[in-house]
Amino acid sequence: MPGGGSDRARQGLAMGWTATPARAVLARLRSLADPAKVSGMARYGISTAGTLGVQVAELRRIAREIRRGTREERHALALALWDSGVHEARILAALVDDPALVTAAQAERWAGDLDSWDVCDQLCANLLDRAPFAFGKARAWAEREEPFVKRAGFALMARLAVHERKAPDADFVPFLELAENEAGDDRNPVKKAVSWALRQIGKRTPGLRRRAMAVARRIARQGSRSARWIASDVLRELDRAAPRGGRAGQPRTRAAIRPSGATA
Repeated sequence: MPGGGSDRARQGLAMGWTATPARAVLARLRSLADPAKVSGMARYGISTAGTLGVQVAELRRIAREIRRGTREERHALALALWDSGVHEARILAALVDDPALVTAAQAERWAGDLDSWDVCDQLCANLLDRAPFAFGKARAWAEREEPFVKRAGFALMARLAVHERKAPDADFVPFLELAENEAGDDRNPVKKAVSWALRQIGKRTPGLRRRAMAVARRIARQGSRSARWIASDVLRELDRAAPRGGRAGQPRTRAAIRPSGATA
């Protein structure tokens, strides 16, 4: 349980993080480690490699403290945290980095390091979806073989469908073709992300809903186990979910933007 060590680590983070940022933050994370939570995370398909068992809510609290620094300081810290290889430090890196400072090379390197669906989704939802190259990476990564790089491509599509409110439907049509092409991939992280992307795209506008449902019906005819699962998941949700008030990308409820499943 967190105690005096946690207090000292918190004080170090508040007082000296600009001098030794990664060391102070990693000490804070390790002071919050909970091995019992790690075993629970494993039951949801989360990698236990380098995992401390720190809850995301606590990571968000730490991120709010770190955001007092300049964007350049936060970017440097994010790079160091990611390179530590600590599971929670990588999620924290995605929470504190500045998307305007993230390069395409950095995104490629971080995507290549992914080994767990939760880090993948946090990276896409908190950082990469706001990077200027997000649409291009979504298309490129969706065709990659590595399961978590491929998942990152479809996770980006899902996130872009929700928050890029001014983007025209035409920007999302190529994503539908990629989802159809990759629906035969039966790996859990991939098939759940394909469904996630199709569902969110289909909720943007009436036109995209019709297109996404047509794609799902064609996917069902592919006949593979993963294709049948994706088609059923997409059609079940889009049959009962009207587009977001006709306004692209505006979610009606938290349920309307549910991710691809806890055991992804």
